[in-house]
This record gives sequence, structure tokens and C-alpha cells, in this order.
Amino acid sequence: MKFNIIFCSVRKSFTTKFGWLKNSAINKASNESVEKFNICTPSIKQTVKNLSGGNQQKVAIAKWLIHKCDILIFDEPTRGIDVGAKDEIYKLLKVLTSQGKSIIMISSELPEVLRLSDRIVVMCKGEVTGILENSSADQNIIMQYATRNQS
Repeated sequence: MKFNIIFCSVRKSFTTKFGWLKNSAINKASNESVEKFNICTPSIKQTVKNLSGGNQQKVAIAKWLIHKCDILIFDEPTRGIDVGAKDEIYKLLKVLTSQGKSIIMISSELPEVLRLSDRIVVMCKGEVTGILENSSADQNIIMQYATRNQS
């Protein structure tokens, strides 16, 4: 898991001037991510595929946040994870936006879209069929846009 977390960020803070990995820096960043994102794992040496779906999602999020991205794309961020992990992911997304991060979320779960989005772009057959502010959106309106071009 520890290398998975720093995978996108192998840069000066994780390597020596000769390109060798700094194990202490990697361990520190991985342990901080485990604590910050409440990743349930017996060890940072645990293989990610052996973690629960929710904890796998948290590792993926940690990986990109260590990379210091300002825009994050979440594609079905809570698919296949339990309700508790979903709630943790929702809280994390809210914290990220409050820190000034931009999030593009792709989700087929309308309650999730309505709960987390400021603006909703609806597509049908690869085309944008509607753009809604959250305050004027509901499931019926979204479904009308989502099925507009159906024939």
C-alpha cells in the first residue's frame, strides 16, 4: 500500500538526488495518509487489493492528494462500498471543496449527485442535455434531461 499511495508523486521528497527511494519519507507519508483518511489496514505494507472497497477508495484519494492536485475527478466514487465508507467519502469531498479543490464527480446515483454537487451537468448519448444549479435540480428534472435524446 505504501508505494501505491506515493505512486503518482515520486518526486524530490520521496527520492534522493540519485533517484533512490527514501523509505523513511514514503513510510511517513503513508502513515499520515492512513491516519488522515482513516484507512483500516493492519500495516502500510498491506496489498491494496486485500483492503475493503471503501479503504481501496481512500488509498486512491490519498494518492492524488499527496500529488497536490487542485482538480480531482471522481468516477463513481462510492460504487461497491458500504454505507459507512460512503459517508466518509462524502465528508472528505466536502472538506476538499472547502479547501478550494475542484471536484468533477461522475455518478449514476442521483441522491449522491444531489447531495454533493453545486452544479450538475446531465448528459445523454455523449451530449450535454442540461446544466442545472443544485438549488433548481431534483431527480425528475435530471431524469428528463438524461432521457431527452432517447429514441
